[in-house]
Amino acid sequence: MRSGLEVFVEEYAEKYRGARIGLCCNPTAVDRTYIHAIDLLQSKGLPLKRLFGPEHGISATAQDMIGVTDGDGGVAPGVETVSLYGDTVESLRPPASALADLDLLLFDVQDIGSRYYTFQATLGYLMEVAATTGTPVVVLDRPNPINGVAMEGNLVRKGYESFVSAYNLPNRHGMTMGELAAYFRRVVGIQANVEIIRCEGWDRATWLDQTPLPWVIPSPNMPTLETAAIYPGMCLIEGTNLSEGRGTTRPFHFVGAPWLRPGRFAELCRKGAFDAGLEGVAFRPIEFFPQFQKHAKKTCGGVEIHVTDRDAMEPLLLGLVVLEAARRADPERFAWRTEIYEFVKEPIAIDLLCGSAEARLGIEAGVSPRELVNGWLPELEEWKPLREACLLY
Repeated sequence: MRSGLEVFVEEYAEKYRGARIGLCCNPTAVDRTYIHAIDLLQSKGLPLKRLFGPEHGISATAQDMIGVTDGDGGVAPGVETVSLYGDTVESLRPPASALADLDLLLFDVQDIGSRYYTFQATLGYLMEVAATTGTPVVVLDRPNPINGVAMEGNLVRKGYESFVSAYNLPNRHGMTMGELAAYFRRVVGIQANVEIIRCEGWDRATWLDQTPLPWVIPSPNMPTLETAAIYPGMCLIEGTNLSEGRGTTRPFHFVGAPWLRPGRFAELCRKGAFDAGLEGVAFRPIEFFPQFQKHAKKTCGGVEIHVTDRDAMEPLLLGLVVLEAARRADPERFAWRTEIYEFVKEPIAIDLLCGSAEARLGIEAGVSPRELVNGWLPELEEWKPLREACLLY
């Protein structure tokens, strides 16, 4: 098996010798021996003219929603770097001038298979700008690390678009970055000149740890593949006043708040999971002490989520079960997050993440998590043919 990066370096280097090349990357752009794309390209006589860094920066050191300035990172001394996540919504797209003088823009960033994870939005935004400059975009594809088969959730409703719901995708889409590029061109209608260098030998039913390719932390709070497995649901905790475990060693596995009683919360999570038919997870009552972000330096009562069967688990359903349990545990103190989220004031964060108000309103009205998920199945079925037309594996 070879990643798109490995295929490009081994088979395309001579074709682009002397070209003015840009690269959008972060630490995940490595081969199976952990050599980074920057070094691999330079070793083949392909020096880079410009680097582009997605959210968290080229070095993936910035926390979520922390702006990164141009020139940060230091991963390639002397190479100009452009941040694609600054302090304004305009910074999410590069200036046209940053692409216009390039002969091609390489894109090699590992996605984790969830609409909220902003790297796929960055790919789409780059394609939008490249369509205006005529700059070819070459996507060096990688597997969907949480497999390319399972899908969950609803599509994005009009008026709920944002950086975490930039394009009409379900919460868990089961696609690779290359397939998403094809989707952005074919379905969304972004008329960029795109070439996809496929990874070779990937069975889309497999997870990343079932391949020879390594897991590299793509952002500060995505430490393990198991974290990625629960993220399509547990990211929804960001839309509440609960801690999602940022500032601990177990982000998205730890969830809680100072007012929650661990035993009671765990009991409600277990009951909710049973009622919903949620399998593959266990809930352990805990206390934790975030070092930063929500409830920093305060003891939180909560649960730790343990994955017991990742193939049986439905992560979006998991997130809804936990939300419902937290609200039932203390309806007076549970609240939806209302601060500006990803440069947007309204709709509020939970609705931006969900791509609609349906999950929030449903939970408030007592609609069960399973009913919510089942209610989205018809639109997911209607969407599947659009997805299938863009699949490469």
